[in-house]
Amino acid sequence: MYFKWLVAVVAILGALGANARDARAQVAQPVTSAGTEARLIALLADERKSLRRITPSRIKRIVSPFIDRTGALRRQVVLAPHIEYTRAFLASQPTAGGGRDWECLSEALYFEARGESVKGQFAVAEVILNRVDSPLFPDTVCKVVNQGTGRKFACQFTYTCDGYPEVIREHRAYRQVGKVARLMLDGAARSLTSGATYYHTASVHPKWARVFDRTVRIGYHLFYRRETRVARN
Repeated sequence: MYFKWLVAVVAILGALGANARDARAQVAQPVTSAGTEARLIALLADERKSLRRITPSRIKRIVSPFIDRTGALRRQVVLAPHIEYTRAFLASQPTAGGGRDWECLSEALYFEARGESVKGQFAVAEVILNRVDSPLFPDTVCKVVNQGTGRKFACQFTYTCDGYPEVIREHRAYRQVGKVARLMLDGAARSLTSGATYYHTASVHPKWARVFDRTVRIGYHLFYRRETRVARN
């Protein structure tokens, strides 16, 4: 497992390197002197020591936004769109659309976060996509959003099981969250919530919030990772 995450780190660094092509060309060159070879071996030994000081859980946390649940490097690592968390930035983006994943994510953002800031909307999208990547949750956006639906007030996203029809009336807000959904599905960096898979509004106090690690508060939402800690008395 540790080796898998190290491989992922190497893959990510290779994908994100500004001069990756030049670096590959240099690696392909043969080592022409014993001195150069010795320095390279020493450098690799130092790097190995440094990596060993990083715990597997720390490496996993760093690389998890960039690889899928099979350990494969995401295609979007190289193609990730630039993001600015402002309404002006979203207004500059083309009208969004997509398939079922886009529809489910847009709907969830509309009913869960349309009143939040742009950053808050991106943060909720992060949670949903982090769940898709986690083995603890279903493996598609629509399945994550609708998990538990059918049991009143026993679902993961309350709007899907509160007994009220999901009617979209604020079309401007829906167009905005649709753009957020499109950018996130296209591989925008998940840099706001530190891998959170849970959140709740500040007005409620779920029991799980006492044992999960809170990562950040953005607007009216508090975000958590599912890593247990000692409950407060």
